[in-house]
Order: sequence, then C-alpha cells, then structure tokens
Amino acid sequence: MPKNTVAIVGSPNVGKSTIFNRIVGERHAIVNDEAGITRDRLYATASWLNYKFNVIDTGGIEIANRPFQEQIRVQAEIAIDEADVVVFVVDGQVGITSDDQMVSRILRKAKKPIVLAVNKIDDSIHMSNTSEFYALGLGDPIPVSGSHGIGIGDLLNEIIKHLDNEDNSIDEEKIVFSLVGRPNVGKSSLVNALLNEDRVIVSDISGTTRDSIDTPFKKDDKNYIVIDTAGLRKKGKIYESIDKYSAIRALKAIERSEIVLLVLDGKSGITDQDKHVIQYATDLHKAIIIVVNKWDIVDKQTNTMSDYTNLIRQEYKFLDYAPIVYVSALRKQRLNTLFDALSLVHEAYHTRIKTSVLNDVLQDAQVMNQAPDFNGGRVKIYFGSQVATNPPTIVLFVNNPEWMHFSYLRYIENRLRDCFNFEGTPIKINLKFRKNVTPETN
Repeated sequence: MPKNTVAIVGSPNVGKSTIFNRIVGERHAIVNDEAGITRDRLYATASWLNYKFNVIDTGGIEIANRPFQEQIRVQAEIAIDEADVVVFVVDGQVGITSDDQMVSRILRKAKKPIVLAVNKIDDSIHMSNTSEFYALGLGDPIPVSGSHGIGIGDLLNEIIKHLDNEDNSIDEEKIVFSLVGRPNVGKSSLVNALLNEDRVIVSDISGTTRDSIDTPFKKDDKNYIVIDTAGLRKKGKIYESIDKYSAIRALKAIERSEIVLLVLDGKSGITDQDKHVIQYATDLHKAIIIVVNKWDIVDKQTNTMSDYTNLIRQEYKFLDYAPIVYVSALRKQRLNTLFDALSLVHEAYHTRIKTSVLNDVLQDAQVMNQAPDFNGGRVKIYFGSQVATNPPTIVLFVNNPEWMHFSYLRYIENRLRDCFNFEGTPIKINLKFRKNVTPETN
C-alpha cells in the first residue's frame, strides 16, 4: 500500500463503517445494525486539509466463535500491518468490553500510532463516558458520533498528525477493473490468485463477499486496481436487505471500473443469470473480458476449449468483441493470459484514431459495400471524427441519420474493428446531419 494509510479497527457493531463513510465522504461501506456486516477490508481514499490518505475499513474483531471470525481477525491484522495510523473505534454507550481489551492488546503489539475514537457520543449526557477509555492505555480518547458527524473534524486532525503531508497520489496510469458474476463462481479466489496473497476472504459458502473491495497492486511495472464485488442475484431473489445493499455496491463498482471481468464457472456452465449480471456493464459501455474459471476441473477432450468458446459466442452474441480467457484461480493457472487481456483491452478502451486515418477507412468501407435503401433513402457517410475515448466514441456526419439501417451500422463497426485495436471495448457511434463542418486532420 502507498504511504499515508489509515486502518479503522474495533469490535463488531461499534460504528466503524459509519465513521469510515464519514471520513471518505460517501456511503462506501455497508452500514447496518446487524453485527459483523463488514467482513473483508474495504479501501477508499480521503483528504483533510492538505493531506491525502487511504482508509481501510475492517471486519469487527471479537472473542466469540462466530462464522468467519478467524478470517476477520486475520484481515484486520493485515490492515493494521499495512497502515501508518490505526483508528481504534469503541462504543461510548457500552463501555469497555472484553473484545475492546483484546483489540487493544493486538494494537500494542503492532507498535503503530493509535487514535482512539469513542463513538456514539451523540450528546453531552454521554460525554462523561469518554474518560473510562483511558484505562485501555492508548492515549487520549476522542469523543465522536459517526451517525451525526460530531467530532469527526477533531478525529481527522488527530489522524493527520501522524501522516506525511506530501501528495502521494499515483499519477501513473492505472488499469481499473472489477469482477462480477453470480455467487460462488470464484471471484474472490481469482482476486487472491491475481494478487498472489490472501487479500480477501474466500469461502465455499455462497455469498461470502458482501461489499465491493478496492485493492491497488502492481505487476510487471503496471499499476492495477481490482474491485471484487458481491455475487449478484436476480432482483426477485434478493431476500435480505444486506444482499440488496451488496448488489448496489456491485453496480457502483462496475460504474467505477473501466474493464469488467465477467467470471463464469467452467464446470457448471452458462446460466441466464450470467447474462443478467453483465447487462449493467454493457449499458454503461464498459470494456469487458469473459473469464472462465475452474478450468482445471473441466473434463477435457480434443476441442473442449474451442467448443466452449463457440458456446459462449452463441450465448453472448452481444459480446462478440470481448476476449475469452480460461483460468484456474485455485491452481493459479493461465493467469498470464488474463493479464495480457487486461493490457490489450485497456489500450483498446483508450484508443484514439487520427481523423484522416478514420476517414480513409470509412470511405473504403463505403466503396466496398454501399449502404442499402432504407426509410426512403440511402445513407452516405461524409466523414467521421472520434470525439472521446473510454470507450471510443465516434460521430458520423451523414446526409440523413434515418436512412442508416442497423445492419449497415454494424458493418461499419466491424470494419473499424478489423482495422484498429478495439478488442474488448464497445464502440459508441453517433449519427449527425452533415453541416458546414470539415473534418480535422489530427
């Protein structure tokens, strides 16, 4: 992790995620009265005065033997190890608990700067409760109310005393991608394999990942941010409010991504739900890579991969531009093919074509295949201009947009794909009436 990283730790249900959201300035973590909602580490960036820093929210640490408790403890300890400053959140209305004492012992061993935040001090009546927490031996407790925003400024002032005020933001190009798919296809296992460490919790229980987890990493001198997401279910199958929030976070993760990896289970095959999952990404014009996981346990014949590719192409005709890679997250097999695809697709998503070259291709395409009559006329493309990237967006100036048949527009798109690297990226093509405009020659 870069310098200036703040980890938020504490026992369950003390309000860590509420404070996390206050610090980062948005509802990034799931907030719910049910204890133990945050399981994995959540990453976000925040700023205060002239300081920029990373913030990590963690699952609650407790003595009780609850599901995932050992993994949560490990994740919190990793977050503490990564952090430059640790914010220890306690419940000012409950007082010191045995879980708080256990966490304080972990923190003292870490030998990191500790900021003790006494949460739920919502009014002057509870202010006197703060002094009790001096007994933890972690310095002056700071009274705050995450729910009402009281004392957050004082908390941030104390945090930045331990930070470097240099701007540590990474100016280098980053490849930002998310993993989506129905539950239990191996998304978290794939994240761990890509990072080559146990950075997120992995479980055989469907729906283990509830939040979206942003993790920056570097490989072969390239910067990446991977966003793991909760497994999406069809709307009619979202029973718990937490699942609903997780679906919202997953959709927001797609929005923040440039590239979306649709993870399929190679053993169980393709389902209608897989198509449902990726629809949101296509609606947002995100670049897409189809990843077939668990390839190591698929029974293989001579043409198994080729046959599976043909099946995917048949089922996902609307994603014929998306590359398909086959991996085994468990065995860490063929991961290099996924990194190769990420680099290729990222470059395609940012492709910019010289106007003169673009128009040469457009004119050649019309000479090779003239547009058909449609709606009482024949469309003619006078010239085109790329107006944006991410995704590549092209405006075609024509004599009448209503004369453009969808099949001919698809033909033009295919010609562009034949001539340029648009692997994995959608192409947005807008039609405009020709005006007194001449093409640029950039």
